[in-house]
Amino acid sequence: MRHVIFQVEKERYGLPLEAVREVFSPPTVFSRVPAAPPPIRGVINLRGRVVTVVDLRMLLGLPDGATKSEKIILLDQGRRDLGLLVSEVEGIESLEKISPSPGRTTPAVRGVARLRRSAITILDIEGINGAVTALFPKRITG
Repeated sequence: MRHVIFQVEKERYGLPLEAVREVFSPPTVFSRVPAAPPPIRGVINLRGRVVTVVDLRMLLGLPDGATKSEKIILLDQGRRDLGLLVSEVEGIESLEKISPSPGRTTPAVRGVARLRRSAITILDIEGINGAVTALFPKRITG
C-alpha cells in the first residue's frame, strides 16, 4: 500500500495515499477562527474552498520544536476540507507491513512500519477526524 511520508519536527509519519488530495505550501497568514482551540491554526481559501488548517504537532500532543512548518497536506474528505500543517513532505513510498504501535497509542495512530531501517508512524484518517472533532465542545441548544 502506498503512503505519503512526512515529518512533524524530527518524527516521521505516513498517511495512505488515497486519503491525501494534495500537498502545498502554507500561506504566510491564516484567517483565525474565533474561540478555536490552539491546534486549529485557522482557515485558508484554496481555489474558492475554505480549508481548516490543523497543526498536526499540537493535535498529536508533541512538544514544541524549532522546525518551521513548511507544508500542508490536504486530506481527501469529500465535503469537509481539512489540512494538516507538517514540517516536511518526503514523498510517496510503498509500505508492506503495518504493525500495531507499541506503547502509548492514540486513536489517530494506526500502527508503525519500517522504511529503510527507520520507523514510520502510520496515522489513521478516522482517528485524526475524531481528534479534530473532539476539539470542539458540543453545543447545547435549548
